[in-house]
Amino acid sequence: MMAQEEKFGDHQNFPQGQFQENLNSEDLDAANLKPSPEKPLRKREPIKHLLIGSPKAVTSTIHLLQMIGYANVGDWSPLQLTGNPDEVMSILIRQISVS
Repeated sequence: MMAQEEKFGDHQNFPQGQFQENLNSEDLDAANLKPSPEKPLRKREPIKHLLIGSPKAVTSTIHLLQMIGYANVGDWSPLQLTGNPDEVMSILIRQISVS
């Protein structure tokens, strides 16, 4: 049986507006979070992204996430060995606004 490879994003069917609404750079930077009369202060909590795979797959995914505006390459931890052959991991911790 032959496994099929899928490109990241091939089956992403989320509403882009809703996705971007939660990713506003002003919301992601705690230093810029200011209460405003028209916007109630939202609760913030950390979200952790962990990528595990070959160095090529992890690096490609990190670059793709930068291309779509989610996280800069420099936001991710350096690649760390996992103990499995040809496998690394990288982590990204973000503060997101939740309702």
